[in-house]
Amino acid sequence: MQLSWIKNIEFAGEFFADSKGYYTEAGFTKVDLLAGGAAGTSAEALVLSKKALVGLSSPAVTAPAIVNESAPLKIIGSTYQKNPFCIVSIKEKTPMTSVADMKGKKIGVQTGGNETIFEGLLKANGMSTSDLTVVPVQYDPMVVTTGDVDGFMAYLTNEPILLASRGFTPVTIAFADNGLPLTAETFTVLQETIDTQRDLLKAFLKAEIRGWTDAVADPAASAALAVNTYGKDQKLDLKEQTEEATKQNDLIVSADTRKNGLFTMTQELVDGGIKALAAIGVTITAAQLYDLSLLDEVYRENPDLRSA
Repeated sequence: MQLSWIKNIEFAGEFFADSKGYYTEAGFTKVDLLAGGAAGTSAEALVLSKKALVGLSSPAVTAPAIVNESAPLKIIGSTYQKNPFCIVSIKEKTPMTSVADMKGKKIGVQTGGNETIFEGLLKANGMSTSDLTVVPVQYDPMVVTTGDVDGFMAYLTNEPILLASRGFTPVTIAFADNGLPLTAETFTVLQETIDTQRDLLKAFLKAEIRGWTDAVADPAASAALAVNTYGKDQKLDLKEQTEEATKQNDLIVSADTRKNGLFTMTQELVDGGIKALAAIGVTITAAQLYDLSLLDEVYRENPDLRSA
């Protein structure tokens, strides 16, 4: 399984599924959780090369691969119901509370897929990059405290918490609430795997649901797994990771998932995502991007999992 980032709290459900033996109980002899990162190979590339059965990604990355490269990929579920992308500024410098506030400002954006998503945010709000200055940055948000940038593209569950821990007051503009209601941490697989190993993928989803049920229920234990075991080499901070685990639950759990189950997507959410992709410049249909039938079958065959 190719993760979308380093082994931190974002993958608490996978850590539980592995450490508690849910993958083993689902029939897997061994599951390798492959760390991602800024310089890592994309989940799509790993899945396409069959070096990973499943990749954690986002519609904003998977959809262009399908449209532009004819990649035979499908999304079969979504961990986050709302994407965590935001622009973070700080109250002590140049606080921004709306997309319009970014006009004339310096906004730090990481190169690659984040640039495309940021441009989609602007387009969805009647703006373009000519309305502000895009500054290429890495993944350290402290540049917003020095004045190098006025705003910084971040995750709601990460950099704002880091800035707060350093004594600053973060102010955020959530992409999901400003025209880009995309989901995130989506499960990307090959169409071929759906066609030939459907039961394998359903077993995987069952283990994932059990793992994330535990993670959602216990942020402190999630953080401990990330800090002390799976992400030990990252020297993560336990307090910060616990705060992030608590915060990300708001993105994972919704009224709809309480009713339908973790990872499920309502038609409204699917349609909103397709519209958001169009704002980014990617024209794709729901049928081309998603196959949520496996998840439907898992919950139909295991109704007790829906209580998660």
